[in-house]
Amino acid sequence: MKPELLSKVGRYEFLAEPFHCDFSSHLFMGHLGNHLLNAADFHSNDRGYGMNYLMPRHKTWVLSRLAIEMTEMPKSYDKFFVETWVENAMKYFTARDFKICGKVEASSADIEEKIYGYGKSVWAMIDTDTRQPVDIFSINDGLIKEYIDEETPCPIDASSRVKMSKDAKLVRTINTYYNDVDVNGHINSVKYIEHVLDLFDLDYYRTHFLQRFEVAYVAESHQGDQLNFYLEKTNEVEKCEEYCIKITKISKNSSDEVEIVRSKMKFAKK
Repeated sequence: MKPELLSKVGRYEFLAEPFHCDFSSHLFMGHLGNHLLNAADFHSNDRGYGMNYLMPRHKTWVLSRLAIEMTEMPKSYDKFFVETWVENAMKYFTARDFKICGKVEASSADIEEKIYGYGKSVWAMIDTDTRQPVDIFSINDGLIKEYIDEETPCPIDASSRVKMSKDAKLVRTINTYYNDVDVNGHINSVKYIEHVLDLFDLDYYRTHFLQRFEVAYVAESHQGDQLNFYLEKTNEVEKCEEYCIKITKISKNSSDEVEIVRSKMKFAKK
């Protein structure tokens, strides 16, 4: 007998804690990314194909792509919701969408819901012993199929292919440490986001709003790897600037430089 199915869309409340906000008292993009990943974790666990089910079976989800597009960031002490659902699923990849929205009081039903922005992501499942892809439909009798939601809108573009020329400049090199590593044993997905955001200084953020952020994970890196960041401005129009970033790694026991992440950032001038 199958368990009773839950709703396809999960809705989770978060707080923009003041120490998770930047100089302007708005939530850091990196912390928003963490909240999206937490919502994905809550949603998949509640429905029987999350980490609680996978880890004892030596399987895990890994983030492949993430795009976040915002019109506004939550401010310090704001309570907000992240809604999430599975848009589609294939043998080795699944697409998950997000909606970031404000809290509307029950007595204010006539007030339109505040929408901060949306997110789109692509996930793969791997075997934690072999690091090889796993057939998603083999998990819990393909239960994820019951939760595919093709109807709920997510009106932003999916991640695009980040194209860079040979003119991209090496702008930073960093080492990786204990705090960079996550439960899967590799460098945390959000740590890359934070390192990329740090390529732009405070004065730039005073005059520019990060409207869209994309990141694609090409390969894993681990504690002790050296990370190199290459930056290129790829577009500039009135009130808008676009930058692309490539991250490579040099491992402790190798001199080879291997690409691991590509990212694109679109800023709106304030």
